[in-house]
Amino acid sequence: MKIAILGYGTIGSGVFEIFEQNAAGIRKKAGEDIDVKYVLDLRDFPGEPVEKKLVHDFRIIADDAEVSCVVETMGGVEPAYSFVKELLLRGKSVCTSNKELVAKHGAELLEIARQKKENFFFEASVGGAIPVIRPINESFSADEIVEICGIVNGTTNYILTKMCDDGEDFATALAEAQEKGYAERNPSADVEGHDACRKIAILASLACGSHVNYEKIYTEGITKLTTVDLGYARKLGKSIKLIAQMRKENESVFATVSPMLVGTGSPLFAVNGVYNGILVKGRFSGQIMFYGSGAGKLPTAAAVSADVVECARNQGKNEPVFWSGKELQLTDRMEEVNDFFVRVNAADADKIREVFDKITEVAPAEGEFAFTVKNISERDFIEKLKSIKIINRIRILNV
Repeated sequence: MKIAILGYGTIGSGVFEIFEQNAAGIRKKAGEDIDVKYVLDLRDFPGEPVEKKLVHDFRIIADDAEVSCVVETMGGVEPAYSFVKELLLRGKSVCTSNKELVAKHGAELLEIARQKKENFFFEASVGGAIPVIRPINESFSADEIVEICGIVNGTTNYILTKMCDDGEDFATALAEAQEKGYAERNPSADVEGHDACRKIAILASLACGSHVNYEKIYTEGITKLTTVDLGYARKLGKSIKLIAQMRKENESVFATVSPMLVGTGSPLFAVNGVYNGILVKGRFSGQIMFYGSGAGKLPTAAAVSADVVECARNQGKNEPVFWSGKELQLTDRMEEVNDFFVRVNAADADKIREVFDKITEVAPAEGEFAFTVKNISERDFIEKLKSIKIINRIRILNV
């Protein structure tokens, strides 16, 4: 089978490396040789093994009937979307790690693949090396997924681990993450929660079978967290994680991304550093956890390469993925019920005691009053605190 790779960046070069170094192992699993015929990139790589495979014109790949599967690792929506759509329409399967592309156009591209009896696979778009896409699509096929909750961004998890364990402030932890290559020069997609938002949109779409628009998911990042917040977390015997969550409650479906206090009773408490952990709860199967490297060149490339092997096994046959283009209407987040940890000025302590029926006070930092409150809707919480200045508030995870 002849394949091509679009983009020779971190992940694309990892895919090329895997097919070069593990050709014999891949042949056994795929049932045939898989040969990288082309690599598309704007740059030249003189003297490197990829040099003889390089092309600079997408049309060479699109027009070559020998190429039956293409790996897309360019990132971003355009030109990736235009390229992938054309490839599928021309009867080539596509494997991608591009969560932006999948979150925005996944349903459409899956439908084209189905019509053409080809495949559009995207295991590496969520969780890096962690196999979670295929299990949600296949292993839960007789079950109903009622909740997905997890740490799906290694950059923010690394930063929060450094803040919690080493007492570093946000800026210092971010700079260290950038120095080690865990964070981009412009880290906003990670630290503002946008990356995690797209990933939970993908998982929610698969779990619900309908398109979840990531632009309608309530999203908070970690930039407002301070060492004081982490100090409170330690007092409470908890850690703070950026949690992406989808949950069903009767006819309601909620989806959010926000920092949350996670207790020692949760499997997510011990997910530290750049690792990811994803909990999937089935109506009948209960809670199942997926854990592993959520990013990195070779872990992510391994997941992409596994999708290519699946394409080799299923040539001329579409593997169904249950994700329709009909948009799922998320329930107004104001109706969602949560537990909260709250910090206010010490002068507002009496007001807090007046407006809440029951709170649990937490030993405060100097000049503050801190407390937790349980089982309150977002709307009621905002209403009760509308006249009180909040220093910070963090939701509490009960999973």
